[in-house]
Amino acid sequence: MANVCHTRPMAVTEATGLPLTKENAETAGSPAPALMCRAALVWGVGMLGYILAVMQRTTFGVAGLDAADRFGISPAALSAFVFLQVAVYIAAQLPGGLLVDRYGARTVLVLGGLVLAAGQLLLAFAPALPLVVLARILVGAGDAVMFVAVLGLLPRWFAARRVPLVTQLTGILGQIGQILSAVPFLALLHASGWTTAFAAAAAASVLAAAVTLAVVRNGPRGTWTPSPSFTAREIGAQMLAVWRRPGTRLGFFGHMGTQFSMMVFSLLWGVPYLVSAQGLSSGQAGGLVTLFVVCAILIGPVIGVLTARHPLRRSWLVLGIIAANVTVWTAVLSLPGPAPRWLLVVLVIVLAAGGPGSVVGFDIARTSNPVPNLGVAQSIVNLGGFLASLLVLATMGVVLDALGGFGFEAFRIAWLVQYPVWLVAVIGIVVTRRKARRIDAARGVVPRPLRQVLGRSRSH
Repeated sequence: MANVCHTRPMAVTEATGLPLTKENAETAGSPAPALMCRAALVWGVGMLGYILAVMQRTTFGVAGLDAADRFGISPAALSAFVFLQVAVYIAAQLPGGLLVDRYGARTVLVLGGLVLAAGQLLLAFAPALPLVVLARILVGAGDAVMFVAVLGLLPRWFAARRVPLVTQLTGILGQIGQILSAVPFLALLHASGWTTAFAAAAAASVLAAAVTLAVVRNGPRGTWTPSPSFTAREIGAQMLAVWRRPGTRLGFFGHMGTQFSMMVFSLLWGVPYLVSAQGLSSGQAGGLVTLFVVCAILIGPVIGVLTARHPLRRSWLVLGIIAANVTVWTAVLSLPGPAPRWLLVVLVIVLAAGGPGSVVGFDIARTSNPVPNLGVAQSIVNLGGFLASLLVLATMGVVLDALGGFGFEAFRIAWLVQYPVWLVAVIGIVVTRRKARRIDAARGVVPRPLRQVLGRSRSH
């Protein structure tokens, strides 16, 4: 490795807090071609469920203006529904991780898909707000477990050296769900109406659950065993032990700083902002959402390769993405009127990098924890971005409501609530990285000076 001294490459991780575990090392070899094909099939089917989960998560956002008209709700009330959905998502994270460790990814993927379908079907026929609330609770609960379940498959089906790249591909390809909600779902909504669109979305997740049940297995034969059952006290102790590992906390704050802005944009406020404040048509806004996903797909493998090649520099990737988000949002929000189209394109590209950037946090947690704890560790990391998203979603709704709705000036002020969250995330990254590197240094894991890394890269 170009940036490592005093240690072997496989043992190199930034902020691990643990040496490379035996369980992680067991998958480092090259699997047989037949096993590789089987692994790709299992992962692909799991991805189908996750892609549809992202679609279900974002359908209410792209239909935000339609929902406001259908149910006669204000911006604050609209954000309250998404707030509730994300709150349920957050509440289900740690139980979801424990379920993956205890019962396996296959069972969790099937149950998650069916719960998502139930929520969307209920929303399709909901005549009043109480049922809309219940529908979004179900969507949040089903969505909460899907990503962690897919990640739970990777260490058992793929060689360890491939896991960072496959993890990135999982995160970025999942965002195809946003294209499905922004283009075909939105077109079906406007062509055939609310009930048909949401019922079709529900049917898709039922189909994915059926295929998962038929194809997905938790690991190659004999490689997966459920974690033992725990008492409530033991579960609490396990979570505390995972949180105390510096790499877990570094992943948490890294996920927080990179993910929330793109999540708030894609989950609810992006399309209304582009249409109402920036003056774009619904089709043009959908085009930018599609560009967002395409850019995430292109950026993700690059970040995945950099993550695998420079594990001691992963936090620099995260900090760079945060800096880019802050810079471009500042440029957009400082304008007295709508931004030029090219600047909106730049904004979308930078936001797109936030998705792959947040996945770096999961990779840090993966190398910080033994395999039996990965479900819990990655759920903790996932909490970082979604807690921040929840806070910003709700606060923006209150600000918009106080300033009179979906106007340009109201949106410009509402987006400012992002800045304190970025500050907290950066402080958390810097502090936990310092603690983690002290532990790594005691183990003989020391990064080379950055100028040496860059010099060697140029020489190659």
